Amino acid sequence: MKAEDVTVIDLVGKTSLADAMIIATGRVNRHVASIAESLIEAFKTSGASPKVEGMPACDWVLIDTGDIIVHVFRPEVRQFYNLEKMWGADRPHERLVS
Repeated sequence: MKAEDVTVIDLVGKTSLADAMIIATGRVNRHVASIAESLIEAFKTSGASPKVEGMPACDWVLIDTGDIIVHVFRPEVRQFYNLEKMWGADRPHERLVS
């Protein structure tokens, strides 16, 4: 789906919420929706039952599978919330190329 600026944050030892957080950017609302829909379908296919928030507006979609939390943002929304800084991941453990 060509998500941009994908970052993986290892949450082990930081919180019991999940083991990893993935943050990605979509260019516009429709791109965010397409990325989220694709991820939701992939999680369901693998047997997970993800909880999803933010689909109507698609400024920020949260997909929670229990072990993995995925955030898909529009660029300005991602910059505003700056989750990487909040979770102490200014230098993420792994940076993926989409």
